[in-house]
Amino acid sequence: MYDVDKLRNYFPSTTVFKDPSVMSMFKAAKIESFLRDWILKRRTGTDGIVDNIDTLSDYVAAIIPSRTDKERLQDEARTNGETRPFLAKVNIAFNSNANYYSFEIPSLGFNHSQTIIEDYVWYRIRDELIGEAGGWGLVKIGYMPPEGRKKNGRFTLLDFKNFCPYTVDLDSFREARSHFEIEEWMGILLGAIDYNPDGFVRKGWVDRDIWRAKHTMLTRLLPFIQPRINLIELAPQQTGKSYMFGKISKYGWLLTGGQVSRTMLFLDRRPGARAKGLVTCNDFIAVDEIKSIEFSNDREMAGILKGYMEDGYVTVGGTRIDGEAGIVFLGNIAYENMDSDKDMIGEVNPIFRDSALLQRIHGFIPGHYVPALSPKMYINDWALNSEYFTEIMHRLRTTSETMRYRGMVEELVEVKSATGNTSGREKEAVFRLCTGYLKLFFPHADSDLIRTTKFKREFDQYCLTPAKTMQETVLKQMRFVNPGMFPDGNLGFSTYVVRWDN
Repeated sequence: MYDVDKLRNYFPSTTVFKDPSVMSMFKAAKIESFLRDWILKRRTGTDGIVDNIDTLSDYVAAIIPSRTDKERLQDEARTNGETRPFLAKVNIAFNSNANYYSFEIPSLGFNHSQTIIEDYVWYRIRDELIGEAGGWGLVKIGYMPPEGRKKNGRFTLLDFKNFCPYTVDLDSFREARSHFEIEEWMGILLGAIDYNPDGFVRKGWVDRDIWRAKHTMLTRLLPFIQPRINLIELAPQQTGKSYMFGKISKYGWLLTGGQVSRTMLFLDRRPGARAKGLVTCNDFIAVDEIKSIEFSNDREMAGILKGYMEDGYVTVGGTRIDGEAGIVFLGNIAYENMDSDKDMIGEVNPIFRDSALLQRIHGFIPGHYVPALSPKMYINDWALNSEYFTEIMHRLRTTSETMRYRGMVEELVEVKSATGNTSGREKEAVFRLCTGYLKLFFPHADSDLIRTTKFKREFDQYCLTPAKTMQETVLKQMRFVNPGMFPDGNLGFSTYVVRWDN
């Protein structure tokens, strides 16, 4: 476990006490981690303890309405002129035919056909909304009655305050990170996503096994912190995949079960439709249960996914759709098949038995290294606030930050190829994974630090070696899908080594 006093000293306003019993209450209510920590920060004392569960429950019920509260909110808006503020995820769209903005609140059943954002409100709150095409925030809605005999009554958005309760300063975050050794920092990252760093010990495990389990758990965060990083994880059940991608950050989207379509991911081309797809307004899209998930049109979806995963944009019906979202595929397979030297793809949807699609995946997450979750794996102490930490990761995805860290990776890593024919996709995958790892484990890195021997050793262990292994697994799976690509058994691996003489 990390030093709690040290953590609170360097992060005095962005830590929260994570009590497993309180966390379980929020989990039972299906409340995401970032909302939970926002609420706890406001409803607990300086000791971080919840004094009265009943009072907390009443507050949660009031500020996060459920779908069954829609009629109450409608009546409140119509009768009183406005509702009390509540927390919700709002999506916006512009109706070019009628020249107004509308909004939807999917969790409550409010859709675009029922709503309008009047211009006097829009000009006041648009800076809060445009950046993310909406997002989580404190919302207040009202009601506009029909005009005359027209049937055009609308619910109106009266106020929206973006859900970012902290002043997020990346330089302060970097400076605070510089005071921790790498093993301490790994523990702090685990605490930030609700895990106890001391809870990964298993009978018979040596230190290497424990480290690998922790590192793999944190590898799942790469799409949170690095734009357009594509991953696949085939792992045992009950290892926290869905929780990580579905509950930790407000900037990601987890698709579970059902059918996945082009409309959902990229663009709705139906007459009168206004919505762009999920890739345009999220940091990552995680497609869960890929063994059973259905695609509306396998051939179309394979083609459009390959284009987007390669270039970050696709053209649909003459409309170019750009996105920074990474694509993550998640699934469960038999434990005995969780081996990079075995065919792990054979059990999942046939769409993935396409070597060209696999080439666009930057790495396999070795999820079989993560033990099944148990009560001792959940944090029971002070930890980084999940909402704050996910906001930091989101800010580290910007173009300027990505260029900064990628430049350091280019300086650190030397590519050697026995054949002289290094694959551009292979190199890009390894370097993109390394860049994400560098942001995650060494956000304080600069041109001076990366020249030190100690840093280079740690970079090799925490960033480069795992990145190489993840990409090598992709290439091995491509051989199973298309043996003709590597007829002589040579997977064409290049050698990526830390450059020691710079």
